[in-house]
Amino acid sequence: MAEQELRISAGVDVGTECVKAAIATEDGRVIGRAVMPTRGYFQACVYEVLAAALDDAQRKEEDLAGIGATGFGMECVPKATLTATEATCHALGAFQHVRHAMTLVNIGGRDPHVIAVDGEGRRTAARGARRCAVGIGSFLMFTARHLDVSPTRLQELASAAGDRPARVSSYCSVFSASEVLERLREGATREEIALGCMHSIAERIIEIGGFEDPVVICGGVVEYFPGVLAALEAQSGMKVRAVPDPIFTAALGAALRIFQPTLEA
Repeated sequence: MAEQELRISAGVDVGTECVKAAIATEDGRVIGRAVMPTRGYFQACVYEVLAAALDDAQRKEEDLAGIGATGFGMECVPKATLTATEATCHALGAFQHVRHAMTLVNIGGRDPHVIAVDGEGRRTAARGARRCAVGIGSFLMFTARHLDVSPTRLQELASAAGDRPARVSSYCSVFSASEVLERLREGATREEIALGCMHSIAERIIEIGGFEDPVVICGGVVEYFPGVLAALEAQSGMKVRAVPDPIFTAALGAALRIFQPTLEA
């Protein structure tokens, strides 16, 4: 079947830090995508990011077989054909890339999850972090602001710290943010603090448990803060693989759900 004959769908992942959209063919190829920071009303962000993704795909909304929605603000996608949980969409989106059963670690702006995915891309179990340990993306954005760097440079800073991370606790996001300021007051270098934050995130993920090889990781934090993956590998002793374009994993899964409506939500 030629590409132009394949049906296409859209997936929108409405997160607390970013809104993402992906346009995909029914065989799972992404032909358009867009991402923007979450600001103001969710509905306005959805309209803007979906229009940008369609423009990237050079398609129109009437070309879509449907729109799948997921994420914190999924009820704010006004033309959604269906909604599905983040765990289900991350599982399906990651499976499109790796094509085998896995332990999937999703680290987004709000709450991280460890998801068991079977050999058909179904979520079979999911574990989340303690409530006070959520808000990972927001915590890293806070850290970048107080270290006076672009968020994407946190990894560069952390790499320059060697093996000298500043102590930043993992128990509570609010306490961790406070400790960033305390370490600055005490004279720790920006590099040491950046590395300490990467370790703090990794500790929160490992604490969730439920890991079985192979381990795959996705989510916006991995896209913008790749040092978290390195810290997770170092502290867990496991090999961890990131999916391509990890920030779009749930949006891709939401798009594919249009063609697999009986998959559990």
